[in-house]
Formats: sequence, structure tokens, C-alpha cells
Amino acid sequence: MSLFQFIKSKTLYIQIAIAITGVLVFIFALQYWLNITTNHNQKIQVPDLQKMSLSKVERTLNDLNLDFIVIDSASYNPNYPKKSVIEQNPIAGDFVKEKRKIYLTLNPSKYRDVKVPNLNGKTKRQAISHLRSIGFNISTNYTYVTDIGKDVVRGLRYKGGVLNSGDKLPLNSIVDLVLGDGKGY
Repeated sequence: MSLFQFIKSKTLYIQIAIAITGVLVFIFALQYWLNITTNHNQKIQVPDLQKMSLSKVERTLNDLNLDFIVIDSASYNPNYPKKSVIEQNPIAGDFVKEKRKIYLTLNPSKYRDVKVPNLNGKTKRQAISHLRSIGFNISTNYTYVTDIGKDVVRGLRYKGGVLNSGDKLPLNSIVDLVLGDGKGY
């Protein structure tokens, strides 16, 4: 049988019809299966979890059949309760499907600790600038000791206790400066 005769034959057209029917049945079966397995048209609105404790978040998300994952805590924010949610993804109001994971960032329980630098012999101005740049606050109640250098740092204090170089304090701690009075010999 020549190619031209084969193109005119019923066998070719029957094979094409069977192939088209098979492809259409496969497409409709696939679409039906995807609608069932992907929960098509299902929407759950993500609640606002800001400032909630982890136990309350767990109850809330379990009621909605959603999961959560806690990602690394951010820097401490005093406007939020300790160990509460400060950020979530997807955000509140978005629509998701059941068993979707909500990614949470929690507020740490305190500021991170910062190492106290060695400022002995630095000027008051240098010390204040350096301490502020690493995240400390400086008290205006300076303690003066007898020393030849005026306004030269001779020590640091925190809540009445002496600070040594290398000690760690929470960020935003208030540090007192011990300065020379310039009246020493």
C-alpha cells in the first residue's frame, strides 16, 4: 500500500479518532483528579497572629487545619510581648488551602547581649560615641575620681556594679561612666 492510499484509507482516520478520544479522556480524567487532590476552590483566610503567644497560635491554627513553622527570632521589640509573634508569612487576610504552613517570627525574651569594650584611657566623647554605636545608652550621672586626665574614662558601671572589658550586657542597657576629674598629680 502506498502512502497516498494509506492517507485515503479508513484505518488512518479511525486511528486518529481513537488517539484524539484517548487524549480527551486523559485530559478530563486528569482535571477531575487534580480538582479532588488539590482542593480546588478551597479558601481559608489566614488570621492575624501578631502579638499572640505560641500556645494561642497553635490552638488558632489547629482549629483552621493549618500548620506553622517558627523561623529564627528577630531582634527584640519592646512593643510586643515576650515570645509572641512579630511577623508572619503569608500575612493576615491572605487565602490559603488546608494544611498550609504559616511561617512565624517570634519576639525574643530580651535584647541580645553586647560585649563591653575596653574604653579605659579614652575621652568621654570617644567613649560615649563608641558605646552608643554598639547599642548602649549612657547615663548623665558621671562618677568622678581623682586622676590627672580630665574627662578621661577610668571605668564603666552598670546598676552600681563595676564593668570589665568583655562583660556582656543586654542591648540598650544604661551604662555609667567613671571619669577622671583632672585634679590628680
